[in-house]
Amino acid sequence: MRDNPVKQRLQAGGTAFGTMVFELVAPGLPAILKAAGADFALYDMEHSGISMAEMKQQFAYARGLGLVPIVRPPAKQYNLCALLLDLGAMGLMLPMVESAAEAADIVSWTRYPRKGVSGAMFGGAHDDYAPGDIAEKMRLAEERTIVLAMIETERGAANVEEIMAVPGIDGAHLGQFDLSLSLGIPGQTGHARIEAVVDRMLAACRANGKFAACMAPSVAIGRDWMARGFRMVSYSYDVGLLQAHLSEGIAALKEG
Repeated sequence: MRDNPVKQRLQAGGTAFGTMVFELVAPGLPAILKAAGADFALYDMEHSGISMAEMKQQFAYARGLGLVPIVRPPAKQYNLCALLLDLGAMGLMLPMVESAAEAADIVSWTRYPRKGVSGAMFGGAHDDYAPGDIAEKMRLAEERTIVLAMIETERGAANVEEIMAVPGIDGAHLGQFDLSLSLGIPGQTGHARIEAVVDRMLAACRANGKFAACMAPSVAIGRDWMARGFRMVSYSYDVGLLQAHLSEGIAALKEG
């Protein structure tokens, strides 16, 4: 089974960079992202309509590239998380995690018995269709899987310390846009109340030896957040990157 260099680097105190994917799940996408310098791709199934079949293809395209595929499932459900891991996901980002109990349940979905409740499927996509010792595959699967809890609600922010203390939760991912809605300041992602949550989340990560992740909509915001302690950074997302650079180029051509 492949290891997870992104998880290893983050747990050793390093940084990792990637982008979020909502729409453009073409066969060449993983190779394009890797050639651009991405360490990981974070696929969003919650808001995009990307199917399980499309995700299985993306996992296959990423195999051998060294690009780590991570997924936000369509919902917080055992069957969805377990299936994505069986199909080849190397990490999961769960939305709107609000308590330690919920976080512990999520971790159990990513572990085989007796550490968790995940059903057994070996010799398939997640272990590269290869034979081998089952106990060793179980150990490697647990070791390589990234489990991220999204902090994007008022309740999740209030409980971030206990969420980050849950064994098996590897890090917190800031959800600044949903958080702004939950706090009653829609779209004001630079508001002082958001900044306070960011500080609290980063402190909880440091106190528990976890890493903090974010989606940076701009280089300036990304640099600022990295200076404050974020180490797993998605730079923008596929649609935003395409639109921004295309509109910039077309505008420049029209001016010329």
